[in-house]
Order: sequence, then C-alpha cells, then structure tokens
Amino acid sequence: MNRSQRILPVYTGDVSGACSALFELGGMVVIHDPSGCNSTYNTHDETRWYDHDSLIFISALMERDAILGNDEKLVNDVVDAALELRPKFIALCNSPIPFITGTDFRALCKIVERRTGIPCFYVRTNGMHDYTVGAGGALAAIALRFVREKPHRKATLNILGVTPLDFSEDDAPETLRAFAEDAGFEVTSCWAIGSALEEMTAASEAAVNLVVSSTGIPAARILHERFGTPYVVGRPHGAFSASLADALRAAADSGACAWPCRDLRVSVASGTRCVVGEPVDAGSFAAACELEGEPGVRVVCATESTYDLLSRQDVHAEGEEDVEAALAHAELVYADALYAPVLPDGAHLVVRPHLAFSGRMAKPIVS
Repeated sequence: MNRSQRILPVYTGDVSGACSALFELGGMVVIHDPSGCNSTYNTHDETRWYDHDSLIFISALMERDAILGNDEKLVNDVVDAALELRPKFIALCNSPIPFITGTDFRALCKIVERRTGIPCFYVRTNGMHDYTVGAGGALAAIALRFVREKPHRKATLNILGVTPLDFSEDDAPETLRAFAEDAGFEVTSCWAIGSALEEMTAASEAAVNLVVSSTGIPAARILHERFGTPYVVGRPHGAFSASLADALRAAADSGACAWPCRDLRVSVASGTRCVVGEPVDAGSFAAACELEGEPGVRVVCATESTYDLLSRQDVHAEGEEDVEAALAHAELVYADALYAPVLPDGAHLVVRPHLAFSGRMAKPIVS
C-alpha cells in the first residue's frame, strides 16, 4: 500500500505541532477530540511539560455530540474556562472526528470571541498531516492576528520556527540567539521558545527574519506580505553558519528573500551520501558538508512541508517506500536512529536524533 508505514514510525502529528508552537505564549489551546487523547499531544510530544505547564485542554468529545453536532457544549466549556483563566488568546484545533463531521470552527471562534472578549482563532488540523503543518499554521495565525505595524529597526531580526520537535537540544534557543548576535543582529523575538507574546507582536520592527525550520515559513511569508520584511531560510551548521550570516546581512540591506540552505548547494549528489529529515535542517547540514569539502549530500525530505526548499537532486519521500527507494544506493546516511531498518546492506548510519520522529527515544527525559 502506497504511503503506508510497515517499519518506520510516522512523524509527530499536526495537532501536536500546533500545541508545541503555542505552548509558551500564554494562550489557551483547546483540542476538539475524545477524552484521553491529549496525553499523546502533550506528554509524548512535548518535553517542556517537565518544566512548566501550559493551558492545553481537550473537549472530551462524546460520540453523541459528534453525531448530533452538539457544538454548544464545546462553546460553553471553552467560554467558562476562558473567563476563569483569562488567557491571552484562545486557539481551537481538532482531531479527525470533528473534521470529518464538518464542524465549523471559524464560526465557533467568532462566538467564543464575542462571549469572552478574548481573541480566538482556529488552527486547521485534522490529525492526517505531520507537525510541520500544525506548527506552521499556528505561527501563521499569530503573525496574522497579533503583529502590529511598527517602523523597521536596523540590525534586528526574528527567529522563526523554533519548537522542541526540531530543536530538542536544551540550549538550542540560546545557541540561535548567539549566532544572530555574532552576525551583528539584535534578536527581537524567537518564535516560539523564550519569547512572550508581547515580544512577538513587535516582530514587524525586525529588519530581516531568520527561518530555521519549515514550520516558520508560513509566518515569514505573512510578515513579508504585511510589512515587507525579507526572510532568509537556513539553520546554523558548521561552515554553513558564516554563509548564513552573510545572507542575513545581504537580505537586511537589499530587502530580498534568500534560501541559502537550498541555493548554496552546488555539488551534484549521487545518492551515495544522504541526509534524511526536515528540509531546512537537512539542507543546511548538506550545505555545511559541501563547504567543508565532503562530496555532494542528497537531502531526503521526510516531512510534509517543503515550500520549494529542495533542489533538483533532492527527494521528497512521501512514505516508507519512497524513503527506501531514495536510500537504495546510499553508502553513508545521516538520519535518526530509527531509520536504520530501511537502510541498504552495507550503508553506514550517522545518527542525528529528531524528536519529532523518534520522540523520547531520541531525547531521554528525567522527570
């Protein structure tokens, strides 16, 4: 069966991506889904629960409510909780059941916002996509609803697309901020670890946006359309970091967007060396390998959102069979450890853990 998973696990789902993107922003996220499923969205896909809580709730959808369309129960529960807790915003998202039954979430958001006076928006999820879709949609909603126009300030930037699903290292946000400062930029906000919603509302001040994962691209496009802020796509890796810093300075001066994680890779990849994963990280890593003298590395993008981030030599693998075909001639593979069973005989695996793929197996958690 095409796109079925016989050996490999699937990537974290879109609902978890939305929850992760909004985790630290002081809002209330409500997942319309049967009771008990929030342990998947929260506990298993969110490492920050071990440090602090977030207002993430589940509607405890009942079969009768789903069949008969009892939306008033959802509205009343959300309104009661919001009036008690007074979050900065309310975000509604959903599992496959209300998506299939056609629940009108945008209408529900208008009702909730009118009754509470609290901004309420819908993040379009359905449990059928991976985390890049959910997180990207959530950050795009923040860019649309909360960012206000302000004059640009020179040598400032926002970092877009930072969640533990792609950045499981505890010091990742600090490392990214240090990179930006070394490149000559003051960080206005980091979307969405380590920055409050109030900092993100001032994102229009930035001279340029640094997009470090595909989850940040929808927000970057909105900020570019609304405020003319250029964006540069890439993640600091080895020798590529200097090239990325140069691209940021050039974009801030010219106002033109750039995709160095794709465009700086010029070597032809034979397919004997591959890196598997999310396209911004994988492309930046492949560019670093090339700049450091390694033969061309092919990117095998295994996540859903590509946004034209792949070069002609790269592969977008839309299922386990596509992954196996892309790695059929590989001799050296950089990937999460759980890709080992689908590698060809004799291929050497260099492990690059990815929390969105192997979860807490990649990042042991001590509670």
